[in-house]
Amino acid sequence: MAHEVRSGVSDAAMSGPGGLAAAGATSSAAGASAAEPAPFVSQVPGTPTSFPAYHGRPVSWVAVTLIMAGFLAGGFALIFGPTWVVFWIGVGLAVVGALTGLATNIMDDWY
Repeated sequence: MAHEVRSGVSDAAMSGPGGLAAAGATSSAAGASAAEPAPFVSQVPGTPTSFPAYHGRPVSWVAVTLIMAGFLAGGFALIFGPTWVVFWIGVGLAVVGALTGLATNIMDDWY
């Protein structure tokens, strides 16, 4: 994943005298640029951590909105009727939203 965190070993320990770099070991984030260090995430339970705010891409919200609108339309069609035409339109809208989510890799939007 693109948002993985490097190991807890600091760069100074890796490049210092007798560090891992001196032993010929390489960092697990060899592709990471030096200008953007990985955030430190404490492994101690109960320690507060800070993650950057990420609320997903707009196309993912469109897909979720389509799915929710389809479920609501289908549910209301069953409650106030049953109105089968509106129910099947809701099913179709939910399917279109699900296909939109699959086509845009909506599951890659988590932290």
